[in-house]
Amino acid sequence: MTTHMDAEEFRRNGHAVIDWIADYWATLEQRPVLSADQPGAVAGRLPSTAPERGEDFDRILADLDTVVMPGVTHWQHPGFFGYFPANVSGPSVLGDLVSSGLGVQGMLWATGPACTEVETVMLDWLAELLDLPARFRSTGSGGGVIQDSASSATLVATLAALHRASKGRWRSDGVEGRYAVYTSTQGHSSIEKAARIAGIGDGNVRPVEVDDRTLAMDPEALRSMLDADLAAGIRPALVVATIGTTSTTAVDPIPAIGEICREYGVWLHVDAAYAGASAVCPELRWSHAGLEYADSYCFDPHKWLLTGFDCDAFWVADRAELVEALTVLPEYLRNAASESGAVLDYRDWQVPLGRRFRALKLWFVLRWYGAEGLRAHIRGSVELAAGFAERVRADERFEVVAPHPFSLVCFRLRGGDGVDGDAATAELLARVNADGRVYLTHTRVRGAYTLRLAVGAPQTRARHVEEAWSLIGAQAAAVLAG
Repeated sequence: MTTHMDAEEFRRNGHAVIDWIADYWATLEQRPVLSADQPGAVAGRLPSTAPERGEDFDRILADLDTVVMPGVTHWQHPGFFGYFPANVSGPSVLGDLVSSGLGVQGMLWATGPACTEVETVMLDWLAELLDLPARFRSTGSGGGVIQDSASSATLVATLAALHRASKGRWRSDGVEGRYAVYTSTQGHSSIEKAARIAGIGDGNVRPVEVDDRTLAMDPEALRSMLDADLAAGIRPALVVATIGTTSTTAVDPIPAIGEICREYGVWLHVDAAYAGASAVCPELRWSHAGLEYADSYCFDPHKWLLTGFDCDAFWVADRAELVEALTVLPEYLRNAASESGAVLDYRDWQVPLGRRFRALKLWFVLRWYGAEGLRAHIRGSVELAAGFAERVRADERFEVVAPHPFSLVCFRLRGGDGVDGDAATAELLARVNADGRVYLTHTRVRGAYTLRLAVGAPQTRARHVEEAWSLIGAQAAAVLAG
């Protein structure tokens, strides 16, 4: 009968796992970015039932190579340019390992004082690194907390905004009447999902038109929608502005939007899931102008700040509003520390009760890299993307279809002269991704099929971007040749 793994067995097997991960990172560049598995292939390599008797760890580790690895898409690959970066780093992995080893359940300060207080300080460190408004710091009326993702941050902001808009009645009586949520036509899908979960309904999510050149929200279009809803007896609850939209990384004009939200008394949540990390660099903080108007703000260190998923940093200007909206206190959670009012209980800042010690990986990352190391990573990605965009512009077959203030470039093959630009660009994407060295994704910009190249994987260097461009150019020639 297999027993619990003792300390010495854990030490030996743990070393083997660390060696396996290190070998994986060292060989990433030699692997195809995408899995060649068909649906069901991984499941087919697994037994149909769990083992009756425990197995040796060496056998379990070996099956990683034979069962799991053929079905992995390699997000840390230097040729992974799809979606947005999903960074992980050595310090982050080791911090997560310590968190798992401790097994802390930090729902209350009392159940894990270090879990709570390290998190509070890490969010204050991040607020300083990004130069966020003082009212987001824990030393004032606001503060930060780690959510699992920007989607959860949007949901929490929606619930707090609904609580405010209903003057507290939502918490006890549910949603009465109609409320509306506003975001640009480029806003993230999580906004629609949050409206459904909150009971507002996705039919009350208002897509606000954008500037055709910048693809950023039009403040006057927002004002018109607010006025129309008020006239119809619909109560505006929330505006979600975006710093770095998913399709093109457009930056909404936060100062103008903030003025409108303040005038109408509407909660303003700013979603900077990807691009928020850029604010560690002073020269990129222009994108965060106007944050003093925001009631809440979030970004994902797990996207571009070298911290493994899941880790979304979420701040509120008034934590009392958030806690009032979400707190539920059964007798079995009551304790002297909470009742003293001297501690934060993060269970009141999120949807679930339980929470992991996620701040450890953030602490490890911030200490290992320091502000200088984080800035170097961001600046390197921006520089590589800018160089790629220059190559695209210099090639008459292609066009850059949107501004690229960060490390994402949106481009496509030109149409005309008998060339269907959409079809040709779609075929180009399929050819590039089939090669195995590079992975791109697509979107639609002003209705046109568009390719996205997002730089940010920790191992990506200039030669990888150059290789991607060479591959794209060669495959474009094949597509256009018919």
